[in-house]
Amino acid sequence: MRVVMFGYQTWGHRTLQALLESDHEVVLVVTHPRSEHVYERIWDDSVAELAEKHGVPVLLRNRPDDAELLETIKAAAPDIIVANNWRTWLPPEIFGLPPHGTLNVHDSLLPAYAGFSPIIWALVNGEERVGVTAHRMDGELDAGDILLQRSVPVGPGDTATDLFHRTCDLIAPLVRESLDLIASGRAAWTPQDRSRASFFHKRSVEDSRIDWTWPAEDLERLVRAQSDPYPNAFTYHRGERIRIVSAAVSQARYGGTPGRIFIREGDGVVIVAGADARGGHRKGLLVRTVRTDDGTEYAAGDWFRTMGGYLTARP
Repeated sequence: MRVVMFGYQTWGHRTLQALLESDHEVVLVVTHPRSEHVYERIWDDSVAELAEKHGVPVLLRNRPDDAELLETIKAAAPDIIVANNWRTWLPPEIFGLPPHGTLNVHDSLLPAYAGFSPIIWALVNGEERVGVTAHRMDGELDAGDILLQRSVPVGPGDTATDLFHRTCDLIAPLVRESLDLIASGRAAWTPQDRSRASFFHKRSVEDSRIDWTWPAEDLERLVRAQSDPYPNAFTYHRGERIRIVSAAVSQARYGGTPGRIFIREGDGVVIVAGADARGGHRKGLLVRTVRTDDGTEYAAGDWFRTMGGYLTARP
């Protein structure tokens, strides 16, 4: 099949590499210009550079809303469009143009976690598995019929970075198998159960701010979800922003006010957590490693030399 590919960052790069190694012909690539957005500088393997290396024509667009792009796609005469991590909505005159429509690859187990940053949100929310979905694009966000899904388990110590690498490894076989099924006429499409759908927005600085009224179990997952190279979960100590690099749930239960720097336990310092922590039934967040804005890391016991005082959401 003749393939036009829409994609960006490492997800798009992996998809394009799989297409180039397949039996199908990539006739055009459309990708976004490089961005300075903090999350778009992460996993930023260049789709444009890979396409140019293989002699595939490339168009750079922020949005797919100009007549020149549509005419170029028509001239390429694709049998199918394949998209992965295209950051804006594709209009129906594009996604419905090829005979086989548009196959979108999304890094969640749809219908859950449609939208943005699904792996991070899934880890924060304690999901047991994450994965990727190949589905037919339609007029709603990540809502089209599903062709294939592949997943991996989430381990108790996994970070978002670990899960990124594991789910990225699923892209190439998923893309190749999907295209082979479509080309051979053996594709079986399954409508999504829209009653199970959930939608998530892009991550921002605010989403990394620690709210000490969250239970320690949730905060521990937030720290793992905001692992390097993502912007770390952060809080304020005596007016200075500190990032929580490593943490765990405490062994004992600690009562009091959320955010209180309470006691040393093992290799860390326990911070009281949970809106109902005053009842003494909650475990705390055992902070092990912190990092200041200049990049210096400290063992929690070295940074919090005395107990008492509070960590706060703002200076």
